[in-house]
Amino acid sequence: MRLTRGEWAIAIFTATYAVAFLAYFIKIADQEFIGYLATMVILVGLVAWSHQLMRFPLTLLWAFTLWGLAHMAGGSLPVGDTVLYNLVLIPIAGDGELRILKYDQLVHFYGFAVTAWMLWFILQKQAPQLRRTLAVYAFPALASMGLGAVNEIVEFSAVMLVPHTNVGGYYNTALDLVFNALGAIFAVLVCAAWEYGQTRSPR
Repeated sequence: MRLTRGEWAIAIFTATYAVAFLAYFIKIADQEFIGYLATMVILVGLVAWSHQLMRFPLTLLWAFTLWGLAHMAGGSLPVGDTVLYNLVLIPIAGDGELRILKYDQLVHFYGFAVTAWMLWFILQKQAPQLRRTLAVYAFPALASMGLGAVNEIVEFSAVMLVPHTNVGGYYNTALDLVFNALGAIFAVLVCAAWEYGQTRSPR
């Protein structure tokens, strides 16, 4: 598949930050995020393969790669005596692991919103008969939440295999799942609103 100029820009941008973070993780001997980076490479490969069939819009591909960048930065960039993932962006409520709103929670919201958007795009393109039905919004949202649960399994594996991680405990996992769900629901609502606007716009 020949890449367009826009696709080359995304590919180069993604490869650049992936290599840079790999070198950094090796330097600081961060086994946890080397594993996460490997997972991300697999996801990028799956998206690239799907792109050959689906021809995702560039905005969606940029949103996906920016999620990868936000994830890598969150687990590595130091903020005080911790990392960016633990940074409280807006002290809305709670304490400790129940503190809202953290950078980690925002990345979970954003990432699984992008995932639901991508799944919606695939479903409405592959099954056009489902367009503007409840199924074309419900399935991507639920599937995105399911992939969010898989992400938590990956994090649990990191806890079991790596002595010291920044994954957090039970409340952190529960909040991750909540923000995954909120992001997925938000994305399909935006998709529904966009489609409604398309049908209302004059031809």
